[in-house]
Amino acid sequence: MTNSKWRFGFPLAIALAMASAAAVANGTCDDGKCSDDAKIRSTLQTSLDQHPELGPPNSIKVQTRAGVVYLYGQVGEGLQRYTADSIAQRTPGVKRVVDTIYISR
Repeated sequence: MTNSKWRFGFPLAIALAMASAAAVANGTCDDGKCSDDAKIRSTLQTSLDQHPELGPPNSIKVQTRAGVVYLYGQVGEGLQRYTADSIAQRTPGVKRVVDTIYISR
């Protein structure tokens, strides 16, 4: 990827990830799944916060919508991203994981 693609493509990707997470956070509860989503989010956020190798608590944010988990934030290496994704996949009630975690190194 050329330098200009990084300069413009990366901020666009971050903006889109944040917009999708915001849409999930502000979504309506028409299908009655909000309580399930809140439980999934709470359980997963607690699990992620118990893994010090992922960085300080809440460095990875979690949003859910109809059982789909959206992960976003920043980690230092690919193994941390993989660990967060694996924890999310194993969380009861999760149907799918959308991982937009940025690796800073």
